[in-house]
Amino acid sequence: MSEVLVIGHKNPDTDAICSAIAYAEYKRRTGMPNAVAARCGDTNDRIDFVLKTFEFPAPRFVADVSPKVRDVMQGNVVSLPPTATVAEALGIMDERNIRVLPVLNEDKTCCGLLSLFKMSKFFFPAPNRIFDSRKVEATLRNLARTLSAEMHYVLEPDRAESLILMVGAMSVSNFSKRLPIYPKERILVVVGDREDIQELAIAHGVRAIVVTGGLKFSEKLYDSACKHGVSVLISPHDSATTAMLSRASITVEHMIHEKFLAFKEDEPLASILAVATASNFLAFPVLDDKKRTVGILSKSDLLKKVDRQLILVDHNELSQAVNGADTADIIEVIDHHRLGLTTHRPILFRNEPVGSTSTIVAEMFIRGRLEMSSKLAGLLLAGVVSDTLNLTSPTTTQRDVDVLAILELTSGVSAIEFTEKLFASGSLLVTRPPSLAITTDCKEYTELGKTFSVAQIEEIGFEQFWKRKDAVIKALEEQCENKEYFFAALMVTDVVAQTSLLLVAGAEAFRAKIDYHEIEPSIWEMPNVVSRKKQLLPYLTHCLVGVG
Repeated sequence: MSEVLVIGHKNPDTDAICSAIAYAEYKRRTGMPNAVAARCGDTNDRIDFVLKTFEFPAPRFVADVSPKVRDVMQGNVVSLPPTATVAEALGIMDERNIRVLPVLNEDKTCCGLLSLFKMSKFFFPAPNRIFDSRKVEATLRNLARTLSAEMHYVLEPDRAESLILMVGAMSVSNFSKRLPIYPKERILVVVGDREDIQELAIAHGVRAIVVTGGLKFSEKLYDSACKHGVSVLISPHDSATTAMLSRASITVEHMIHEKFLAFKEDEPLASILAVATASNFLAFPVLDDKKRTVGILSKSDLLKKVDRQLILVDHNELSQAVNGADTADIIEVIDHHRLGLTTHRPILFRNEPVGSTSTIVAEMFIRGRLEMSSKLAGLLLAGVVSDTLNLTSPTTTQRDVDVLAILELTSGVSAIEFTEKLFASGSLLVTRPPSLAITTDCKEYTELGKTFSVAQIEEIGFEQFWKRKDAVIKALEEQCENKEYFFAALMVTDVVAQTSLLLVAGAEAFRAKIDYHEIEPSIWEMPNVVSRKKQLLPYLTHCLVGVG
């Protein structure tokens, strides 16, 4: 069963994190055991304070949900070490019905691919290379292992050699004429119980004799072989089979494609599809960030359907959603913002005009009569007070008030006391550089054909802002330019005084339409404005009208 990710928006705020954790638990307890809380952005000091206070781990980080190589690869990698023999490889490939095997070093890095195509050329060489069918590239130990042969007397069994195969199936006179053609130290004689051939080969000083059929080797000839330094193996197979199998004792390191195509496990499928389908290879190693082989990707794997399901919380616009959300199956939305999502089929879409997504999730627990632990109630309380500025935001509804009262009772936490601790837990302007501070709670919008961003920083007083205003303005201008936004806005809110400062970078024609008091260049004073959703965003959208 594939996972269902319950996930908030990019640059998540406290409400997005708290509602994702709580709603994932709600879904697990109401029949969806594979629901998992996730996030697509970093937490901040305030979120970390909430998670630590109520003892919840941060949701899993997921940067991109578009189908990746790891989603369709075969994770159970069937492989061989470079020292394995071709006979062993053929056995595995026949048993598993596969045509390509990765050859892996001890550290799981891939040194090459072994294919049936290349091995077929080895066993059946072209007519102009027919002599190659006599070559046996192997150690005598590998030869014995491949043949299941007994090593009666073997010198230097682990020395890699290039041997020349001769089958003693002719008259002694003809055999004696052929022996001098090849270097004696490279000759491998395959012979049955013909002692005359065996004796001649030993006297000539060949490298090794393989006696076939499991037949006995006389004591006299054994002594002679030892005297002449000729190794002797006893094969249980007939001469034809022994000759054929001898070639298969070569190690796979001599047979691999050293130049091959590999992919990283986290690469998007869309980015590798054209390269993979155009390749002559039928399969591709899949590597992790340390270049270790963690999977194998075949061309047929590219046809697999990736079933990735999402539940979006605290947002419903794709521009704010996790990367790749447009390729996933969005099955639910739980939100309290304006509508901005079009789906291909009907889904459960719960969008309600309340001050916090955590309010909606808490109501679902309450109405469903599902018991909330004190820690879970505390987590949802944190989401509500964070998004409603402890019920002082203009987005606050009576439902938020009623739910917060229940959460206080269930958690044993005072909302007033917790709010003070929450907003004192860390100033973004102090703990983060300006470039990160202005994007920690930033959302992207598109209106009237213009794309722009609106960020918010909540502080206790403006003291830290004024100390860093020049750096903040510069960071906002750079963000606007780098992202190619029509404009980039930042609202710095004093949660105690319930007022805000507005900073805007971008199109001069748009900035000219802002009619709040400009107390300094690019800084406007916005008394009693604290809500991005209900106050600032509608105002900015209004200012866009008529701007070219």
